[in-house]
Amino acid sequence: MTENSLSSQHADSEAIQHLKQATLSGENWYVALLEAISLWGSAEETYNGRHYSYLICGEAFDWLSLAERLFLEVDGLVPEEEKMGLLFFAKPPIELSQREFRRLIGEVKYRAYLNYFYGVVAEEALLSAIQEEVSKEQGCFGLNDHEQVEGEAYRRIYGAEMQALLDQFRNEKDYPHDSSITLKEYKEFVYWLFKYRIQRCEKARVASDTKKALNWLKDQWAAVAMKTESAQALSRSLLSA
Repeated sequence: MTENSLSSQHADSEAIQHLKQATLSGENWYVALLEAISLWGSAEETYNGRHYSYLICGEAFDWLSLAERLFLEVDGLVPEEEKMGLLFFAKPPIELSQREFRRLIGEVKYRAYLNYFYGVVAEEALLSAIQEEVSKEQGCFGLNDHEQVEGEAYRRIYGAEMQALLDQFRNEKDYPHDSSITLKEYKEFVYWLFKYRIQRCEKARVASDTKKALNWLKDQWAAVAMKTESAQALSRSLLSA
């Protein structure tokens, strides 16, 4: 075992210990989680038979994957509804300013988080936004039309077929050309697509696509918030009946 790996494991243990102690002492669990994330050292690990990859392509920090891993250390100490809200809808239990979030997770991880947000989350959002446009234009709303819509979206954004892009990505990474794709490889592929698009498109087009992706995300988050509020209102009414 190398000195770096030992250092990372020590940092991971320190992060876990901090999260447990802070949560048990009454500190807001979300703040404690972000503080633990700032202490974490490993870019990836295998825990309980599952492989976790937190740093995509050595640049993009998937902080929610690390949050999911850390939740295993405080099982029962975090309200299930709040935990699911963060993991599945990126909805924190308390609102923090961008500056405060940045301070809590640390400057280096924050920069890597931005890489992940724009390179993976927003890139997926762009694909979804363009697929919706294609569906509306072509009247493709059935499940059988998914491949047609997806193919057209890839052509519009990247100027090539999805399979050709995947083959190019795998050739560059020296990955096997399997018929399936793992979650880790998929995220690396999306991040690679982001860089591919940035390199080949004009700045105005990049800015326009980024704005479209962010608007699509805002609409999705607003819809989730509305559904959550409606469900909570229904629950309250049932409890008071």
